Order: sequence, then structure tokens, then C-alpha cells
Amino acid sequence: MYLQKRPRILRNNPAIRSLVAETTLTPSDFILPMFIDEGENVEFEIPSMPGYYRRSIDGIIKEVKELWSMGIKSVLLFVKAPDELKDNTGKEAWNPDGLMQKSIKAIKNAMPEMVVMTDVALDPYSVYGHDGIVENGEIVNDATVEALVKMSLSHAKAGADFVAPSDMMDGRIGAIRKALEENNFTKTGIMAYSAKYASCFYGPFRDALDSAPGFGDKKTYQMDYANRIEAVKEALMDEKEGADIVMVKPAMAYLDIIREVKNSVHIPVSAYHVSGEYALIKAAAKMGWINEEKAILESLTSIKRAGADLIATYFARDAVRLLS
Repeated sequence: MYLQKRPRILRNNPAIRSLVAETTLTPSDFILPMFIDEGENVEFEIPSMPGYYRRSIDGIIKEVKELWSMGIKSVLLFVKAPDELKDNTGKEAWNPDGLMQKSIKAIKNAMPEMVVMTDVALDPYSVYGHDGIVENGEIVNDATVEALVKMSLSHAKAGADFVAPSDMMDGRIGAIRKALEENNFTKTGIMAYSAKYASCFYGPFRDALDSAPGFGDKKTYQMDYANRIEAVKEALMDEKEGADIVMVKPAMAYLDIIREVKNSVHIPVSAYHVSGEYALIKAAAKMGWINEEKAILESLTSIKRAGADLIATYFARDAVRLLS
């Protein structure tokens, strides 16, 4: 049989496939989220995220050193605030001696080269578990932005390389950029959660930090998963307001959104491979329904193929091991 084109030639063996692969994963593609707790020698496995832990600062430092040796160059920090420090102002979020601030300093002292990104939102510090200040049952925008600015400045002062506002309040990127400039934090970047959807895939994360909303849901500030054009609008607004990186969250169920945003902005795009997506793979692998290692690499490759320049993923360590 005569054929003018035989595409299978380029799939003939592993060497050829690697030569013509359009998408490649490397350790420097990954951002590893880290959950931090008070105390010493604390290591708490998150029940809904098997194999993933919340650790005290001493354990985090050991892990960061190991990550750097593996080629992972960035971490994204989240802290678990004690209940007695939670209120409706979020003031613990900008305490210069708070857990986040101590964690930033400790990591930068131990491993100055590691790129430290920090979560900026009030939900870990809120008695209501919401990302903003609550007034008469409403999560108010402008007062929350003022709090997020204070939080961002405290992270920058502690040594964060990037602040990562995950709250989805209007105007917070511009306000944070203005404050960073006015306070001479001109080297501190902003990774904006620009298209963060109100998703069911965040459940295990809320277990990790005990930050589930105490009433209602987060649909008045996080995005409706039915919407696509809105994501592009939000990302373009954040780019204009001074974001250095924009993010789409979640990742696997939103590959079309990652591509739309990538085609629209002129700055790097990150995607967050979230806790529920991690838990799905872990659970299916435990039941023997899928091959975990293959699922990890296929999922992460698809996220990068969709257009993500950076991927925040709980599988970062596993992926590097598999790639090597």
C-alpha cells in the first residue's frame, strides 16, 4: 500500500519519540506547596492526601534542602494558624513574628537560592474560614484588600520572593503592587491567582489547614466554573495591575482555561494541580484502577501542554524522581 504520509514513523521507538516530543517536563517547572504548623518535630499526615504532610519549621527546612538537591527551585507556603489567633480582622496574618513570617526567614536563611512564594489570603486566619473580612454575612472587598496589602508587605519584609494572592478580591493586585513600590520592595514579585474557580476539588486542602468556610460558600468571590471569557478578563486585569505571573486554579479540569489565558497574556502562566486532583489519583491507584506513576506524568505533561509555564503540584517530588 502506497501512502504519501506515515505519521507512525515519528512514533517508532522511544528515541524518536523523545526527539520530536513537543512538551517536556523538567524539575524547574514545579512549585511545591508546603503546609507548615507550629511546634517542633511535628509531622502530621493529611488524611485526605495520603503521603503528604504538614510539618513544623524544622522539618520544612530539611525538606527544602532536599528539594533543592533534587532540582526543585520553588516552594509555595501555607500555614495553619491556631484557633485562638483567628478573628474577623486577619491581623495575625501580618504579625512580624507570625508562623508565616518565621517560616520565610528560616527557609531563606537555610537555602537563600530557593524561590519562596507565600499564600496571601485571610482564610487561615479567619474565624469564619473565608478569604476576606465578613460584615453582615458578606465578604467585603475593599476592607479585605487593605488587610491583604498589610499581609503582603509583612511577607516581603520577611524575605519572600513572590507573594501569591489567592483571595480573588477585586483590585488587590494593583493595591499590593503600589504598596510594594512605595515601601521599596521593588524585587518582590506577585503571582496572582487570576482565574481561581469555586471548585469542589479543594476539599483535602481545607483538611490540611482547617480552613473550610464556616458558613455559605466562596462563590461570591471565586469564579463560576461555567465561565471561560471571565478568566481571560481577570488575567488581563491582573497583568495590567502589575502581576508578574498569573495562575489558573484548578488545573486538570481547566486545561482549556490555561490555554485561553496563555494565548492572551504576555507574562508567565502558572497552574495549580490541586489537592482534590492529587487525591483522585492516589485513591484510584490504591484501588489498582490506574498506574500512579504513569498518571502523575501524564497529568503534569497535559497541564504543561495546555500552556502552563509553571505547575504548583503536590506530585513535584514524585515527578522529579520519575523523570530522573
